[in-house]
Amino acid sequence: MSTGVPAAVRRRVAAVDLGAESGRVAVVAYDGQRLHLEVAHRFTHVPSVRDGLLRWDLDHIWAEVQRGLALVDAGPGPVDSVGVDAWGVDYGLLDADGTLVDTPTCYRDERNVATMRSALRTVGAARLYDASGVQIIPINTLFSLLSDVRDHAARIDAARTLLMLPDVVHHLLSGSTVTEFTAASTTAAMDMRTGRWATDLLDELGIPARLMPEVVPPGTDVGPLLGDFTGALAGARVVVPPAHDTASAVVATPLAGPHELFISSGTWSLVGVEVPEAVVSAASREANLTNEGGYAGTVRLLSNVMGLWLLQSCRRQWAAEGHDLSYQEIADLAAAEPGLRSVVNPDADEFLAPGDLPGRIRDYCARSGQPAPEGVGAVARCVIDSLALGYRGVAASIAEVTGQAPTAVVVTGGGSSHRLLSQLTADATGLPVRCGPVEATALGNGAVQLAALGELDGLPEIRRVVAASTEIVGYEPSTDAATRDAWATAAATFARLRRRDQTESGLVHADATT
Repeated sequence: MSTGVPAAVRRRVAAVDLGAESGRVAVVAYDGQRLHLEVAHRFTHVPSVRDGLLRWDLDHIWAEVQRGLALVDAGPGPVDSVGVDAWGVDYGLLDADGTLVDTPTCYRDERNVATMRSALRTVGAARLYDASGVQIIPINTLFSLLSDVRDHAARIDAARTLLMLPDVVHHLLSGSTVTEFTAASTTAAMDMRTGRWATDLLDELGIPARLMPEVVPPGTDVGPLLGDFTGALAGARVVVPPAHDTASAVVATPLAGPHELFISSGTWSLVGVEVPEAVVSAASREANLTNEGGYAGTVRLLSNVMGLWLLQSCRRQWAAEGHDLSYQEIADLAAAEPGLRSVVNPDADEFLAPGDLPGRIRDYCARSGQPAPEGVGAVARCVIDSLALGYRGVAASIAEVTGQAPTAVVVTGGGSSHRLLSQLTADATGLPVRCGPVEATALGNGAVQLAALGELDGLPEIRRVVAASTEIVGYEPSTDAATRDAWATAAATFARLRRRDQTESGLVHADATT
């Protein structure tokens, strides 16, 4: 990827990219042929428990966004617009004065598991899925809202509207009170076939539909940038990109054909394909595939795989135990271990919350009759093998549901630079893997802003420009028959574990009882 912003460019925009562990404020410039990205500011953030709930430190996030924009303002200009993307599902509740009712809650709070199971008992898995086309997973906004209604009624009583988290930041930047479509599509409260709120489902669960805001498409100008900016950002507008970070990342994924599988690899791995319209069927429900809104009328048919969260959490635990290792050191230790000795379902409920993930992984393996991995390398290899198996499973489900097997895998985001995971993804899926760009989310965010400003002409041109601006690294699958057989055997074990976990969660044979 081209880095550094050259002096002679046609346009500059600022992309605020908020991940679930870190954030960045970047300038994306376009010179007529290539995109150039320069990160002005990076910061970290973590949720913490306050008043009995796991919450985001929005004051810290907002202060760091302002710090980054101040650095952009002091740089070369002009910068014509600002847009924010962030993780999906989380939200803020605003009162009548446009003030947050309280600090937004993190989707990893354990309350979501209980309310998901309650919703499954109340209306059943089929009703939940058919109303939205979104996979049933504890992190869904719908289940957080159900917890608010049942256990935190004061929040709901004080609220006049809900904004998805990236649009809470857009609100702080511009005063806007709308939510962007791709972010809204992660809620499980929107019918993805119509793009409208699933008000009947909300009524059945007792969630006030009055909270659901106006939804706008990506590329919408929501007003001038507020604040005392007198330099590069003077006169800038706020233009919402695909506000769900995965949607922005997929915009900047250099897919070469309609049947290539994308993996947006970060704290979560979002694995799927682009389709022209939502796929809501018995087969997609059985596979627990989700439909999420994309840019330019596209839909992303995908599954959430727990992703690098497992390695991130393990690394924190090991550091707390006195083993402060870099991700590369962990990967090297994993590569030295034998593969496919033990595997876990990364999406098991017990891996969702923070805590002693290495201990939970050992317990999971022992409980399922597998050797419990001991030591950093063995635990990390178990995680990496399991992620690759998760990707293989999604690829197989998509082939079954769409009737078209994926032809290649394109990985973007932080995980695209993980060489061992990339090679094992090729081996597990039997498909060629292409990796890059790492900063796909910020690039996609900026590219949509540039398109809204008239500089890029839609998705095909954006992807051509991204490909011209990016170094791509390729991996080929193993041709060794014994390796293929080992992955097939491990995949059967993985499918059995996943089925068991889904049954325990109520996702399998979960019918309404009231």
